[in-house]
Amino acid sequence: MADGAGHLDGYLGVGRSLSGRAWRERAADADTVRRHQLALGLSEPLARALAARGIADGAGDTYLNPTLKALFPDPSSFADMDRAAAILVDALERKRPMVVFADYDVDGASSAAQLVRWFRSLGHELPIYVPDRITEGYGPSPAAFRRLKSEGAELVVTVDCGAAAHDALACAAEIGLEVVVIDHHLMRGEEIPAVAALVNPNRPDCVSGQGHLAAAGVTFVLLAALNREARRRGLFGEDRAEPDLRTWLDLAAMGAICDVTQLTGFNRALAAQGLKVMSAWRNPGLKALMDVAKGQGAASTFHVGFILGPRINAGGRIGRADLGARLLSTDDPEEAAALATELDALNASRKEVEKEVQEAAVRMIEQASNFADAPCLLVAQDDWHPGVIGIVAGRLRERYRKPVIVVGVDRAANVGKGSGRSQPGVNLGRAVQAAYDEGLLLAGGGHAMAAGLSVRPDAIPELREFLCARLKDEQDAAAAEDGLEIDALVTTRACDRALWSDFQRLAPFGPGNPEPLFAAANVRVERPMALKGGHVRCTLTDGSGGKLKAVAWRMGDTEAGRRLLQEGGAVHVVGRLKPDDWQGRQGVELEIEDVADPRRIELSN
Repeated sequence: MADGAGHLDGYLGVGRSLSGRAWRERAADADTVRRHQLALGLSEPLARALAARGIADGAGDTYLNPTLKALFPDPSSFADMDRAAAILVDALERKRPMVVFADYDVDGASSAAQLVRWFRSLGHELPIYVPDRITEGYGPSPAAFRRLKSEGAELVVTVDCGAAAHDALACAAEIGLEVVVIDHHLMRGEEIPAVAALVNPNRPDCVSGQGHLAAAGVTFVLLAALNREARRRGLFGEDRAEPDLRTWLDLAAMGAICDVTQLTGFNRALAAQGLKVMSAWRNPGLKALMDVAKGQGAASTFHVGFILGPRINAGGRIGRADLGARLLSTDDPEEAAALATELDALNASRKEVEKEVQEAAVRMIEQASNFADAPCLLVAQDDWHPGVIGIVAGRLRERYRKPVIVVGVDRAANVGKGSGRSQPGVNLGRAVQAAYDEGLLLAGGGHAMAAGLSVRPDAIPELREFLCARLKDEQDAAAAEDGLEIDALVTTRACDRALWSDFQRLAPFGPGNPEPLFAAANVRVERPMALKGGHVRCTLTDGSGGKLKAVAWRMGDTEAGRRLLQEGGAVHVVGRLKPDDWQGRQGVELEIEDVADPRRIELSN
C-alpha cells in the first residue's frame, strides 16, 4: 500500500500494514477475562484470548476440554436422519446391492471410509464410486447413476454431494435407483429433491442447528443413528459386537479440518477428539501417508491440513479420483503403503502444476490496467488444470485480499471450469448463484467463501463484469474492515515453548477459533534469507535480549517480504507461534503473517 502503515488508531498505531491491513486488538470483555482467570486458573493473556473468542463465563471448561458426551447432537434432530438409518439397516439385512458415491476431496473420502468401515464391521463390503474431476465433474450425474444401475446397484448413498444434483436425482427416480443423500452444502431454494432420504443440516427444514458440519461430521452422526437402529432391531449380540464409533473419529476430524469448517460446538469436539484418536495412527492409510511424508509426532491440525490432506486430495486433483477413499478405508498395510506412495508422488506433481498456473495468473492480473481497483479478480486461460485452480484461487485471494476466480478453459469442449475463493465479508457463492440465475453460467454454486462454476468461454468477459458490479459494495466494506485481530503483544524473549504450550489449550484451531496471533514491536531483522518458493527466513531481536527465529511463507515478492529482506531498521511484526523441534531443541519460531514499518506510521501522521 502506498501509505504504508496508516493511522495511529490501529494496534501499535498500525491502521494499514505493508499488506494493506489494519491491526486491532481482539476485543474481550474485562469481567469475563477475570472470571476465566479465577475459575480456570488461566494466565491473563490466555483468559483474554478465550473471552475474545466469545466464550462466556461458565463455558470455558467445556471449550478447553470438548467432549462428545457433552456436545453430541440428537441424530433425530436432523431431517431424514432416522429414515436414512432405517433404509440403510434394512438394506444391510436384505443384502441389497449398495454403492457409496463420494466426492473426490478429503471430506468425501473420509465420509465414504466411515460408511465402508461401519458396514464392514457388520459383514458387508460396500463399494465406492468417485467421479473423475475432469471427465465427470463434481457430484452425481445421470450418466453415473445409469452406469451404477446397469452394474446391479439398487441403492446409492451419496456423501459430500448430491443435495443439489437435481438432474441426476430425477434420473435415478426414472430408472428405479434408490438414493440416500448425505451432504452439507447449501441448497438452492426451498424444494427438497424427491429421494429416499436427504440428510443435510443445511436443508431448509432441518432444525439440528449443525449447519457448520462437514459431510464427515454429518456421516459420523449417521453412524450413531445406524448403531441405534441396528440395536433396536437386535442385530448386536454375542456373535456381533456393536461398532465402537470412537475408532473412526480420526476420519470425522479429517473432513472437519480439511473442509475448513467452523470448529465450534460439536464440530470442535469431533476435531479435538478425532486428533487424539488419529495420534495412535491405527488407520493403516493415515499411518502410511504419514510415513511416506516423513511426518512425526501427535496429530495436529497442521498434520491434517498440510501433510495428510493435500496428499489425499492429490488423487482427485490430478490422479485417480478414488485413491483417497480407498486409502482411508483399507485395512491392508501393504495396499495402504502402495496407495500412500502413489498419492505422495501425485502431490509432488500437483505442486509443479499449481506453481505454473499461479505464476501465469499473477502475470495476467498484474498486467491488467484495472486489477488494483477491481472488486473481484477473474482470470482464465486455456488448459489450466481443473485440479489446481481452487488452490491457486486461494493463494491469489491471500495475495490480493479480494475474491478471486480462476478458470481453466477447455476449447475442445467449449467450456471453462472455474473455482473461486472469497474474502471474509464477501459472499461469493451468492454472487455465483445470481450469475447462474442471470443465464451467464452453465452451472454454479457454493457458499460464502468458495464457489465453483462452468461457463462458456465467450461469456467470461460478461461474467467478470457482472461479478464486479455485484460484489463492489461488499468488497468495499470488506476492504475497510480487513485487518488482523491480535491476541497479545510479546517480546522476543517471552516467545518460548511455555507460551506456545499455554495457548495450545485453545486448540484445535480453525474457522470460529482462529489460531492466536502475537505482535512484536520494534524488532530488528537479522540474517534475512530468501528461500526457494518465495519464502523469507530471518531472526528477530528486540530490547528484551531474546532472539526469535521467524519465517514468512510466500512473501518474498511482496512489499512485506522485501522489507524483511532489507535488514536494518525496526519493524512491527504479527505472526503465529509454531513449535521448533529441530534436533530436539524444543523451541519455537514465529510464522510471520504481516509486517508494518514504524517509520511510515510516523510519516503518515
